[in-house]
Amino acid sequence: MADFLQRDPRSPAFWDERFEREFTPWDRGAAPQALRDFVAAQPPRRCLIPGCGAAHELVLLADAGWDVTAIDFAPAAVQKGKAVAGRHAERVVEADFFAWQPQGEPLQLIYERAFLCALPPAMRPQVAARWAALLPAGGLLAGYFFFDNIPKGPPFGIARSELEELLSSHFDCIEDQPVSDSIAVFEGKERWMIWQRRA
Repeated sequence: MADFLQRDPRSPAFWDERFEREFTPWDRGAAPQALRDFVAAQPPRRCLIPGCGAAHELVLLADAGWDVTAIDFAPAAVQKGKAVAGRHAERVVEADFFAWQPQGEPLQLIYERAFLCALPPAMRPQVAARWAALLPAGGLLAGYFFFDNIPKGPPFGIARSELEELLSSHFDCIEDQPVSDSIAVFEGKERWMIWQRRA
C-alpha cells in the first residue's frame, strides 16, 4: 500500500497524488460491459460523467454519437482523462460537480461510476440533491452502485436501504442487474442500476 500524504477525498489534492503516482485501483482501463450494452440499445443522449478520472467511458459515449461531458475537480485526473480521450479531449473539463452547470440543452443522463463511493458518506445527501437538480423529469441516473458496510474508504460502500432512502424522493429505480465483469475492488459488491427522475 502506497504511503500518501493526502488523506481527505474531498480535496482535489487527494486525487492528484493518486493519479500522479499511478495508484488508481478503481480504474479498469476500459468501459465496462453493462454500459456498452446500454449505449448500444439507446439513442444518443446528453450526458454528464462526474468524477470522470481517466474518462474511458467518455470515449465510448462520444464515439457512439452522445453529447457527453466528463468533469473532475482534480487537475491530474483531468490531464489523464484528456490523454485517454484523444480526439475527444475537449469534452474533459476541470470542474466541481457541485458548481458545474450545463450549457444549452438540459442533461438527459448522468453516468455514475465510483463517484458516490469516492466521497465521504456525509456528502451523500448533497450528491443526491445535485443529481436531482441537474436532471429534468424523465432524465436517467445510470451506472454502478457499490454496496458494502466497511466504514473505511474510499471506496465508501452504501447499504441498499440507504441508497433507496437517498434517491426515492426524486427517482424511481427502473433497472437493477448484477455485474459480471467487476474489477477486484468492487467484485461481488456492485450493481448496474438505472434510476429515472420523477416529475
